[in-house]
Amino acid sequence: MRVVALTLFALLLSPSPAWLQTRKPASLTELVSYMGADREQMLYAGAKVEGKLMWYTSLAGGSYKALVTAFEAKYPGVRVDVYRAGGADLFVRITEEYKAGRNLVDTIETTEGNLMFMRDSRLLQPYNSPMLKAYPDDAKEAAGKGLYYWALARESYIGFTYNKNLVPAAAVPKNYDGLLNPDLKGKMGLALGGASSSRAIGAMIKAKGEEFVKKLKEQQIRLFSLDAPALVNVIASGEVAASPAIFQSHTWLAATKGAPVEWLPMDLVPNNVGSAAIAVKPPHPYGAVLMADFLLSPDGQKVLEKFHYGSATREQPFKRWRPEHGLTTEKYEKDVEYWEKLLKQIGHKSSR
Repeated sequence: MRVVALTLFALLLSPSPAWLQTRKPASLTELVSYMGADREQMLYAGAKVEGKLMWYTSLAGGSYKALVTAFEAKYPGVRVDVYRAGGADLFVRITEEYKAGRNLVDTIETTEGNLMFMRDSRLLQPYNSPMLKAYPDDAKEAAGKGLYYWALARESYIGFTYNKNLVPAAAVPKNYDGLLNPDLKGKMGLALGGASSSRAIGAMIKAKGEEFVKKLKEQQIRLFSLDAPALVNVIASGEVAASPAIFQSHTWLAATKGAPVEWLPMDLVPNNVGSAAIAVKPPHPYGAVLMADFLLSPDGQKVLEKFHYGSATREQPFKRWRPEHGLTTEKYEKDVEYWEKLLKQIGHKSSR
């Protein structure tokens, strides 16, 4: 009887799993991993007390503004201050702020390559979220202990875009081999700005080998000092007829405005992703986690889909490839440098 009594007493003193799930977090470490059923309500209550949060993003166009509007409508009383810049610029800004002891950013949304540098510089706070159950394992960057550095909030697919009035149906490539069609000679262009062209070169190497890429020099591809969205306009105007390195979303957007352009996937589709992460020392921790959850939630994904971004939670009718996934930052930098070198070798500079 004495043993039974002591056992019962010990059980009463030990916290039950249910109690652990409902106990409110007392630190940032507990907050980012809290998975209780009242998580959203708890985060919202804390975020309302904080009053605002700072979000750094590399999303372009109206997408990030639409996300802010949707978030503030769902969580009245929580203002989102947003700073928008390219991913590399965000990394520099956050690094400089951190070194100066100025922790200003709460939630980060940017491309995976730049998040790798932030991770290696210890600028990210690992977290968990019930939203992540809908995401496949390779869409989350594991940090150990059931936490993640980031998860994919958006996907952008790179493929072949062409002017339907200038490229005959017989010359439209169904795969990379089709890029060598003599009817496309002198009619294709690649953008030197942004990441789309170098990623396309990397995909061709992975799918067909380096020798295939070098054969493309025979096609007299023009290189433009533009980014991929601007090159879509060049294709629509007819200055060049096509490009094997254009984002699906940019093509669709141009098509909705009347441009005679169409996008097709090739053998391998480079995937440029943006992910949701939390800064290492967020000044508004409740808002920081709430915003990360929102970006990954069905509500956040619905906003991004309106701007033609893909979601890691959905299947696609083509094979996706993330060039930086699973690599060290050093290896990724070397790969990109080599792809850009090949890009300049196979093309000739345009006057634009």
